[in-house]
Amino acid sequence: MHCQNLTVRAAALACAAACLVQPLAAAQPDSAAGYPNKPIRFIVPFVPGAGTDTTARVIAQKLSEKWGHQVVVDNRAGAAGASGVELTAKAVPDGYTICLISASHSVNSATNPKLPYDLTRDLQAITQATSLFYVLYHHPSVPVKSVKELIAYSKANPDKLHFGSSGTGGLQHFAGEMFKYLSGARLVHVPYKGGAAVITAMLSGDVQVGFGTLLGVRPHMPSGRVRVLAVSAKKRSPAAPELPTIAEAGVPGYEVDQWYGIIASAKVPKPIIMKLNAAMAEALKSPDVEKRLTSDGSTPVGSTPEQFSAHIKSEIAKWRKLVKEAKLELQE
Repeated sequence: MHCQNLTVRAAALACAAACLVQPLAAAQPDSAAGYPNKPIRFIVPFVPGAGTDTTARVIAQKLSEKWGHQVVVDNRAGAAGASGVELTAKAVPDGYTICLISASHSVNSATNPKLPYDLTRDLQAITQATSLFYVLYHHPSVPVKSVKELIAYSKANPDKLHFGSSGTGGLQHFAGEMFKYLSGARLVHVPYKGGAAVITAMLSGDVQVGFGTLLGVRPHMPSGRVRVLAVSAKKRSPAAPELPTIAEAGVPGYEVDQWYGIIASAKVPKPIIMKLNAAMAEALKSPDVEKRLTSDGSTPVGSTPEQFSAHIKSEIAKWRKLVKEAKLELQE
């Protein structure tokens, strides 16, 4: 009889607990329900007109059309792109502040221990937006017609050839350093303030080799003022199918991707991240967006948050390895 009473009492307590849990669960709101219901701030940590800015504006327009709320691009250049990311990390984690980053941010995270944020801890991935290759190009005064000839010429004329970059510690700089490390080429790094300045220096003959976007270099190709040898991507691009990859042209294992992707504060609820991811993936698949991006040499991606997160971590690890093995010193 006593055991029976205990059984009944336990069942009653379990029932009461269940009744309490159900209202509590029902009271927990879906954090993505009704999102967005106001404008979204889309931080671009570089100047207007840059490739990151163009890509962000194309995506922002599509999201604004889809949701009926403006996605406003906010250019916050400074500290080699770190200022905008710091603002994103410290923003109210409600999904109304997002940020577009580039592969240069993985280089920064690999080389700068004084960043005011941890890219993999204080922020979270939404999606990789695009993949964008560099072209390896040179001044016509350099008498070469292939990557192998460029390497051989640099070795025969050690430290005579200068390669320009958009700044010490940036992706263009590391593209050149990886080329030197894997090929043994003898090139001297010369940093400038931005990729456009490198092209200007190339046209005047101040530097002889560069790694830049097809968009920036292409206008000067028909006149022969610059000559393009190869692309930095893993495989040939539909935007320039006649150009071999640097890897197939003589430097096995070489690959540099100037990717762009979107992140948010690590504290933004997962349902909102997934809603953003789905909308961005849809935008990147639309024919007009794809046409606009591919015209600049970009390939739309639209990966999952997990895939983009893994990619960021692998990129940071790759650049840390290069710094260590090539014994790079990053002083300006």
